[in-house]
Amino acid sequence: MGAALPVLPVLCCRGGGAAAEGEMKLSSEALPQRRSSEPVLQTISRTFSDSELNKQQGAEIVPQSGVESFSLHLKEKKMYRPHDCRGKHAGNYSHTALFARAEELLAKRIIDGDPLAYFLQGQLYFEEGWYDEALAQFEKIKEMDFQALYQLGVMYYDGLGTKEDPEKGVEYMKIIINSNSPKARHLKYAAAYNLGRSYFEGCGVKHSDKEAERLWIIAADHGNPKASVKAQSTLGMFYSTSNPKDLKKAFFWHSEACGNGSLESQGILGVMYLYGQGIRQNTKAALECLKEAAERGNIYAQGHLVEYYYKRKFYTKAAAFARRIAENDNIDMLAKITDCLPVYIAKGVAMATFYLARCLQLGVGIQQDQAAAKNYYSRACLLDPDVASDLELAANHGRI
Repeated sequence: MGAALPVLPVLCCRGGGAAAEGEMKLSSEALPQRRSSEPVLQTISRTFSDSELNKQQGAEIVPQSGVESFSLHLKEKKMYRPHDCRGKHAGNYSHTALFARAEELLAKRIIDGDPLAYFLQGQLYFEEGWYDEALAQFEKIKEMDFQALYQLGVMYYDGLGTKEDPEKGVEYMKIIINSNSPKARHLKYAAAYNLGRSYFEGCGVKHSDKEAERLWIIAADHGNPKASVKAQSTLGMFYSTSNPKDLKKAFFWHSEACGNGSLESQGILGVMYLYGQGIRQNTKAALECLKEAAERGNIYAQGHLVEYYYKRKFYTKAAAFARRIAENDNIDMLAKITDCLPVYIAKGVAMATFYLARCLQLGVGIQQDQAAAKNYYSRACLLDPDVASDLELAANHGRI
């Protein structure tokens, strides 16, 4: 990375040999939902009234065409609204109690013959990380439910609740792509992205960058916000590392993805504006992108902001911001929360940690502490040796 040049995200193949250290593995596209991305448990618990948590009477699950349209119609008008279903407690009820009640309601609807309840129960298990149970539930209905088939494709490809079976994952994604059923229509873009990932990684199919690019372009659908935003962002990364590179195309696709809500692409756009890659250098636009992405939780953008503040001698601001970023120690959890790639989260934390160490070593923007500086230098090296090495070289040559 270094003090002068950025490192834009790179892609690597899983097939054809071990990936070099520091390279990333793409993630599967989450199950597309046509109206709301709200988790099943949150959807159910959001509609519980106080009495509904303690009694079975008064509730009716209305099956429609997806997780997002699942709702409870209650006789009582007073509705329970949890503050945060993902935490330990939602309102006065624990996550465990909400889960048990949701599971109970879905089991009852399955007995009553509600076809949607079968999928929702599997999806509930999937969202809770109970992959064995989710797999078993999805397997029961894969012949009649394309959403279950999609989730099974992801699970077999990534080895969730089962041994990795990428060939089966590829097979299921192809079934969705080739189906004429209207029930599969909203899944096609995401399935095309996943299949493109398979060709790029050479896993489950023979490696082909050309086929991966073709499928990602289909999945991206000219920047359609209802298509695969992950494909749009991935195309941006692909063109920034292709041979030869096409940074104009990379900038275009990151712009489309950013406009459609991609946090990953928003941070990358900031870096491209900052260094004039694929677009004319524009510091104002760069800072707008980086600051907004940083506020939304993009650690890679946060690391670049620390570097920006430090190089402009805003040492107090750089040190304070870097200290907050350096406290992040669960890269995988941050990746799940932000849907950003772990390798670039690690790079962002490594950048911030190195600059914090530099401030502590020189006593700029913060009280000098050589022992603490040494510890932070070591941590930056552990997080990303390449980032730490480049920054160390820049420091030794007096560039930072």
